[in-house]
Amino acid sequence: MIEQTVNSKKIKAGIIGGAGYTGGEMLRILVNHPNVEIAFVNSTSNAGNLISDVHTDLIGDTDLRFTDSVNFDGLFEASPSGGGLEGAVLFLCVGHGNAKKFLAANSINENIKIIDLSQDFRLKANSLPSGEGRGGAFIYGLPELNHDAIESAKNIANPGCFATCIQLGLLPLAAKGLIKSEVHINATTGSTGAGQSLSKTSHFSWRNNNLSIYKAFEHQHLNEIGESLLQLQPLPIDALSFIPQRGAFTRGILAATYLESDLTLEEAQSIYEDYYSTHPFTHVSRNNIDLKQVVNTNKALVHLEKHGNNLFIISIIDNLLKGASGQAVQNMNLMFGLEETAGLKLKAAYF
Repeated sequence: MIEQTVNSKKIKAGIIGGAGYTGGEMLRILVNHPNVEIAFVNSTSNAGNLISDVHTDLIGDTDLRFTDSVNFDGLFEASPSGGGLEGAVLFLCVGHGNAKKFLAANSINENIKIIDLSQDFRLKANSLPSGEGRGGAFIYGLPELNHDAIESAKNIANPGCFATCIQLGLLPLAAKGLIKSEVHINATTGSTGAGQSLSKTSHFSWRNNNLSIYKAFEHQHLNEIGESLLQLQPLPIDALSFIPQRGAFTRGILAATYLESDLTLEEAQSIYEDYYSTHPFTHVSRNNIDLKQVVNTNKALVHLEKHGNNLFIISIIDNLLKGASGQAVQNMNLMFGLEETAGLKLKAAYF
């Protein structure tokens, strides 16, 4: 009986910036989400076009068209499929800097929850929107860190993809105050991490059979990683040495991290398994892991090894799902009191 009540909830969703990679993945999830109805999908570059003409993997799944307008009132209209209207959510799948501009230019009903997938509100110094008449700080939306705060939040700043993958490899140690040395991180991302706009480094002829390093020691996600770890233990930002890489594959992130630790492997595994025991998407594997286990899912996998006095941590996610749209839907589920895994029970495309 309780399950019936939960399943009858209906959330109306609007998407701003629906034509890019994160917008497409958001649509792929939401068209099959049992508690969501999509009210509108905004795209100034594709207004009037069928969504399935742009995101061709959605042929047969939706007849919606992109619009260049925003219908906030439509988020409160009665659901034609029945069920009580539980609330409204707006996903901002826009480029960095554009979420802040959008909120400044639009007056948004206080009852509409906002989930921003850009980096505009992730850092504490930027978490309070200004000038657009909307109150409430943006909560950093990493469920494995801020689960309870997300449940009561009005506005969510979805974490970055590198930041998510790396933090999930370190949070259990920080929660115990066990990061006591410099942390060395090497992480490789797929081409979709660069967004849909064509650039030299995302062009097939450059990316294929190639590997490169960029923004060594100064990637923008370092700041949000540092702030998250500081919630759990004192840690200077220069304790993190991060080398990002561009990989010759489409999607996924693998982070290889190591630091000095007196923990035995069994002690470390116990700490990690206990920390993630209540989190449905993050799992500790005692076997080595590879990207194909998480691509097309909202999962994160973590594997630990001990080499001398170094604890070696491998963490993997799909950058477009757990690193972006999937985590945004996970946050939505928590904000509206839905099952955390609703719409996200996705199997990896392993073969």
